[in-house]
Amino acid sequence: MGLTGWTRNLPDGRVEVVARGASVSLDEMKRLLEQGPPAGRVEAVEESAVDVAGIDERLDTFEVRY
Repeated sequence: MGLTGWTRNLPDGRVEVVARGASVSLDEMKRLLEQGPPAGRVEAVEESAVDVAGIDERLDTFEVRY
């Protein structure tokens, strides 16, 4: 998809995703998140803009964080 950023599971069961890329790719990512995995249940997807200048790390890949 050509996105950079990361995803991680939160202790309360939510999944956090920070992604940067072309708007068409971000829209596709959101659609896939709303669909969810076959064995999962998605109740809602919340979207907000983040100022990447405020993130201390470089976003040059997409990774899963643990």
